[in-house]
Amino acid sequence: QVQLVESGGGSVQAGGSRRLSCATSGYTLLTLGWFRQGPGKEREGVASIDSDGSTSYADSVKGRFTISRDNAKNTLYLQMNSLKPEDTAVYYCAAGSSWYPSLVALEYNYWGQGTQVTVSS
Repeated sequence: QVQLVESGGGSVQAGGSRRLSCATSGYTLLTLGWFRQGPGKEREGVASIDSDGSTSYADSVKGRFTISRDNAKNTLYLQMNSLKPEDTAVYYCAAGSSWYPSLVALEYNYWGQGTQVTVSS
């Protein structure tokens, strides 16, 4: 059974930085991703990384967020810089078996419980 546990959420002022981590256990799937769901919004893909290290990002976070994975530590990261109030959301990590870095939630089989990130202006 794959388990995903996020950490690193919290409150930060606009312009600040935050790093999220996701500890994974079980078997290693091909692709890991970060999603978020803001107040009154649908869940959206933020960033994804496949087993080869190829990445994809939502346009809204390109140049500000960086996804990375440490396979030796079974950990996924999301470095978030230049945070904006509109980045406020519950952030989820997810694991799936796609062969490319997908931002489509339906392509992920396992989800963490989420961690809240609140950006104040």
